[in-house]
Amino acid sequence: MDNKLSIENNQLIVVPQGLDKVWSFKNKLEFPMKNVMGATIDPTILNVKKGFRGPGLEIPNKWSGTWTHNGEKDFWNVTRKETPVVIQLKNEKFSRLILGLDEANEWVDKINNAINFER
Repeated sequence: MDNKLSIENNQLIVVPQGLDKVWSFKNKLEFPMKNVMGATIDPTILNVKKGFRGPGLEIPNKWSGTWTHNGEKDFWNVTRKETPVVIQLKNEKFSRLILGLDEANEWVDKINNAINFER
């Protein structure tokens, strides 16, 4: 697992684990649930052009940090062996979060249910 996720006080909280904090240059990311548009599982995203990396780490089959592509910034913290969860954001520094999570399907449901509950 590369990340711990939680939803607390109407905030989505992402905490990279272990060395991923160093590699991604992020200890913790927080986003108001009102700015979370939805979550999906997308294994094909690992094969797309990611753009310009910085700061972050890219080694074979591991992406951790910030990538900018077509003027939009995405936060990646995932390995190829994991199921990638894509979280779409609005009005935030990042347009998307691409995360490796334990229980990926359950987290997609939790995030999408929290969004529907709030609206």
